[in-house]
Amino acid sequence: MEVTALVMAGGRGSRLRLQVEKPLLKVGGKPMVQRVVEALRASRRVEGVVVVVSGHTPKTAELAEWLSLRVLRAPGEGFCEDVRHAVKALGLKAALVVCADLPLISSWLVDHVVERYEGCGKPALAVMAPLEAYARLGLSVSYILDVGGRRLVPVGINVVDGSVIDGGWMEEEVLVVSDARAVANVNTVDDLRMVERLLRELECV
Repeated sequence: MEVTALVMAGGRGSRLRLQVEKPLLKVGGKPMVQRVVEALRASRRVEGVVVVVSGHTPKTAELAEWLSLRVLRAPGEGFCEDVRHAVKALGLKAALVVCADLPLISSWLVDHVVERYEGCGKPALAVMAPLEAYARLGLSVSYILDVGGRRLVPVGINVVDGSVIDGGWMEEEVLVVSDARAVANVNTVDDLRMVERLLRELECV
């Protein structure tokens, strides 16, 4: 099974308090959204990439178009609302949803996520990481969920069955990962510094 990837790049990024649009923040000299797109394009299981923007991110839309990517403009009313809008507008059966603030994501992880979804038999899959993985890296977290007695943090990668996107609650498979490249998201200026440092360390390995 191959999927279409939606790169969610329409958020305000208000916690960063910077003038630049969040997806355009540079990690290792390259905009985060571009790094995410490159990982998706290198995946064996992704057949297309669509960058979902909003009125909050016009310059991100310009960059995506310059990269010859398909751009979809969502209302910008919220993450879940924009995902639903994109899935329905594109008529997607299987959508891989990836936040634009995961600059170290790898094509290997993308393939692993799609393969796990393919075999789980459920309409949705969420990638999560143990809370201690974020603490170890010194990264901030937005949400902590109790899943089977474990404290897990949603990474910002999901797969959904577009045919039931309007059906309310979906049974969900949870894929737990601890790879630093998967959990390295950027929500604050301190996160940005930590991810830059992590990238340098990974490049030296």
